[in-house]
Amino acid sequence: MSLRINEVVPNFTADTDQGAITFHDWIGDSWAVLFSHPKDFTPVCTTEFGAVAQLASEWEARGTKVIGVSVDGVEDHKKWKGDIESVAGTSAGFPIIADEGLAVSKAFDMLPAEAYLPDGRTPADSATVRSVFIIGPDKQLKLSMTYPMTVGRNFAEILRALDALQTSAKHGVAMPANWELGQDVIIPATVSNEAAIEKFGTFEMVLPYLRKAQLPS
Repeated sequence: MSLRINEVVPNFTADTDQGAITFHDWIGDSWAVLFSHPKDFTPVCTTEFGAVAQLASEWEARGTKVIGVSVDGVEDHKKWKGDIESVAGTSAGFPIIADEGLAVSKAFDMLPAEAYLPDGRTPADSATVRSVFIIGPDKQLKLSMTYPMTVGRNFAEILRALDALQTSAKHGVAMPANWELGQDVIIPATVSNEAAIEKFGTFEMVLPYLRKAQLPS
């Protein structure tokens, strides 16, 4: 059964390069981004981990913890961090989960229950372990994305999606295509025109079912 939006994500205990964690306890009252990779010491993944490291201040500004997961062991993760930091030009302070037994990958439906890693495996054996999960403080899945091995993830888009999710949760609004912080939001259909005026002061009726407004400052 695949993990669905607004379901509580699996809780698990796992080793990381920074010690053992219990996932829900590690999240605490924060938002969290879990991003997964099929193998350490691979080119696309190294650039992605570097991108996450370079955005440390952005995650912190959004009250968000980030954590990687790869189906390799702790010692490999520690060695790989050196390459990541060399590429990124900065430290990689986030933990990386060691998922050698595939428990996390299977719990998050990135691999089928019967999957195993053969001797002499290549990244192709765990190719589907390339996903992003944005999780709220309520431990519910808010958004997920899955990429092929050949396409690096756009972490600017992940930040934009995180901004949208946090704004929606805080203000009870929706976002139009390509929305960015500071732009007009969409008033949900469940909000009457009278209630919209009371909340936003004024709004633009593009269509009877599409109303845009500026968030109160």
